[in-house]
Amino acid sequence: MTIVLGYDPVTLREQVDQEALELRLAELGNGRSREILNERVGLLRLAGRLDEALDVANQALREARFGGDRQELVLARMRRAEVQQSLGKLDAALVELSDCVAEARSHDWPIAQAFALQHHGMVQFELGQFAAAARDFREAAAVRVRIKAPAEQVDISMLALSVAESLAASGS
Repeated sequence: MTIVLGYDPVTLREQVDQEALELRLAELGNGRSREILNERVGLLRLAGRLDEALDVANQALREARFGGDRQELVLARMRRAEVQQSLGKLDAALVELSDCVAEARSHDWPIAQAFALQHHGMVQFELGQFAAAARDFREAAAVRVRIKAPAEQVDISMLALSVAESLAASGS
């Protein structure tokens, strides 16, 4: 079941199959496992249920802290930053994602690094800092290519890079 159908070529926001999204949320129910919490954060964000998404993101972050896995903690922080971005808390999201990029780099966690760079770029993009966003998208794409990430992840990085570079060049 595909929930994210693609990305808007202007805003770079996800285009979502709402019916599939709601069906998946119902399937997950109120499970408390780390995997379910993490998936619910993303789905609730995509559904626009941002206050609920933030509550679940904070719960997932607490679970990751108790679990002791630093990489899982970084991933949980990134998901919370995505919700902050959707809530318009761009400065908070940018700080959180900057820290996540640095930590992922220092520990050589390329999957986390690419994810953090992509979303750091998305926040830069929303702030109208298109050249900075393009740098993040370029680096995210390079990491994804290097680690042989799924084609759709490379494709979204390349789409975002193209849009950001175009806007930076036009002075928008």
